[in-house]
Amino acid sequence: MIKAIIPTLTLLSGLYVGSASATQQCDDFTNVDVRKLRSNDTVNLCAFKDSPLLIVNTASNCGFTPQFKELEELHQKYKDQGLVVLGFPSDDFFQEEDEEQDTAKVCYINYGVTFTMLAPTSVRGDDAHPVFQFLNDQTSSPNWNFYKYLVSKDRTQVTRFNSRTKPLSDEMIAAIEKSLQ
Repeated sequence: MIKAIIPTLTLLSGLYVGSASATQQCDDFTNVDVRKLRSNDTVNLCAFKDSPLLIVNTASNCGFTPQFKELEELHQKYKDQGLVVLGFPSDDFFQEEDEEQDTAKVCYINYGVTFTMLAPTSVRGDDAHPVFQFLNDQTSSPNWNFYKYLVSKDRTQVTRFNSRTKPLSDEMIAAIEKSLQ
């Protein structure tokens, strides 16, 4: 009986060490747990290691809110090639819903978003989420909703696109396709 348990314990300890080392291998700004939109579940952004990230500060009641549709199209087109789209709702420009459930409705029901949407957070100033503190230090903080930050697989390059740059624009597509190479 004990001989049967020892290999199992060894396997389980190996799995534990393996998962701990995976977190340790992510020594950049993505080593952070973020709560998902309208959920108690969190995701550590290290889960997307070796994938380019398209990080967007979103808002539910903005003239640029229809960009959710094109962001979802990008997600569907490039997810199998490794692109990860992350939406960070923010009320920094006073255009986000007051209730998180209403933000979720706009994203999931109105626009059919399936990419990862995270809990509302601040994206600029002293209260900015650590992800945006890093992005802001690398480029500059968003001047409005729907600023898009394309982060390279190796996390060494950040390209910022303003609100007016449409997700399906030639400029964005070229940058995304380059990041996937």
